[in-house]
Amino acid sequence: MAELLFRLRHVTDEEAMEVRDLLAAHGFDTYETQAGFFRLGVDAIWLRNPHQHEAAKAALEAYQAERLERAQREHQQAVERGEQMTLWKRLADHPMQVVLVLLAVGLIAALTLLPFLGLART
Repeated sequence: MAELLFRLRHVTDEEAMEVRDLLAAHGFDTYETQAGFFRLGVDAIWLRNPHQHEAAKAALEAYQAERLERAQREHQQAVERGEQMTLWKRLADHPMQVVLVLLAVGLIAALTLLPFLGLART
């Protein structure tokens, strides 16, 4: 019986393609399922041969560790170059958008708390 190997929900297309290529390069017999129109199924990569499960898991864990290290390295390089987006950079780049978002947050908070503040006065 087939075994679930890798869920594809919330996975970028780039990562999914890298996982497919990795599994194909190692010669694992896999197939994919889609969740369908009503999302009742599972977007996943399944392993046909359960005897390959441990080896496939090990290959995926090694890939994910390497991908994590690469993402952390890219993030650190962006921080060192000063390219990492911060609140202040976002404010400088898009001041009107930030002000409107802050106003919307304040309005929603006020509308949410207004009934409770009215109860406290009576």
